[in-house]
Amino acid sequence: MYQVSVIIPTWNGLRYLRVCLDAVLRQSYPQYEVVLIDNGSSDGTYEFVATYYPQVRILRSERNLGFAAGTNLGIRNTQGDYVATLNNDTEVEPTWLEELVKVMDSDPGIGMCASKMLFYDRRQVINSAGIAVDRVGIAWDREGGAIDNVMNLAPREVFGPCAGAALYRRAMLDAIGLFDEDFWAYLEDVDLAWRAQACGWRCMYVPSARVYHIHSATGQEASSFRDYLLARNKALMIIKNYPWPYWLAYSLAILAYDVIAIAYRVATKRNFHSLYGKLAALKSLPAALRKRRAIQSSPGYSAWLAFACLSPLDSPVQVWRRFTHLENPHAN
Repeated sequence: MYQVSVIIPTWNGLRYLRVCLDAVLRQSYPQYEVVLIDNGSSDGTYEFVATYYPQVRILRSERNLGFAAGTNLGIRNTQGDYVATLNNDTEVEPTWLEELVKVMDSDPGIGMCASKMLFYDRRQVINSAGIAVDRVGIAWDREGGAIDNVMNLAPREVFGPCAGAALYRRAMLDAIGLFDEDFWAYLEDVDLAWRAQACGWRCMYVPSARVYHIHSATGQEASSFRDYLLARNKALMIIKNYPWPYWLAYSLAILAYDVIAIAYRVATKRNFHSLYGKLAALKSLPAALRKRRAIQSSPGYSAWLAFACLSPLDSPVQVWRRFTHLENPHAN
C-alpha cells in the first residue's frame, strides 16, 4: 500500500496538467500514488491523461463536484496513511512530498502540513505560507505578497494549510471528517483546519516544501461566483465552528466587518453577490446548526482550542492590506 495518496481535482484544466503531472511524478519520495479527479471535464482531460500518464489513476465524475466533494471522492477511494491535496494549476519541486512527510512523521499529533506556495509567474513572491483566521472569521493566506526568504527553512506551527498544496493525516480525517461538501469550493480547507484545531490536532508550515501556483486559474479572483461562495461559506464556517462563549463577545464585530465588506463591494463595484451569499447562508442555517452540534460532540473537542487558534482582531485597514497583493499582483 502507498503511504501517501496525492489527489488532484481538475475541471477543464487540461492546459495546466502537463506541467502539474510532470512535476508531481518526479518526486524524490518513493511511496506515493497520484489520483486525478476528473470533475466532468469536456476538454479531453481523461483521454490526454490516460494516453500520456498511464501511471496516474483517474476517477471520473459526470459533473463538476467542486473542490470539496471532488477531493473527498479521491480520499474515499484511496488508502494511503497520508493524503496530499494538490491543485491542478501547480508545479511542485522534486522534494515537495519528501519534506512534508518528514515533518508529518516527526510527531503523531501533527494532523496537517502546509506547503510554501509561491506565485507561478513571480517565483520570489509568496502566495501562501499556510492559512490563518482572525476572531471575526476572516481567513487569509499567511505572508501573502511577501518576498520569499529562502534561508528560513524551519517548520513552524500555523492554523492550517491551503488545500491547494497540503498534506493531511488520514487518522485525523477519520476522526474529524472530510471536507464539507456543502461548501463546494473556497474556505473548505479553513473549515476543516478549524475542526481539527478544536480537537487538538496541530498544523506545521514546512517552508522547504515549495510549490508554484497559478493563483485562481480555475475561478478568477474577482468572479461573481467566487464572491458568492466566499460570503456564503464564511457565514456557514462561523456558524459551524465559532465556540459559543466567545461568540457573545465577537458577534457584533463579525456583523460589522461583514457589513463593511458588503457595502464596499456594492458601492465601488455594484457587486451584490456577497449579499446573495449571506442570504443563501441563512437558508442553510438548520443544516449548519446540525453540523455544529456534531462538531462540538466530537471526542476531544474543546471550545477553548476552537478560539485559541484564531488570530487577534485587526482594523479594517489592516484587513484590507492582507489582500492588496491579489488586487495589484505586480506591486512587488
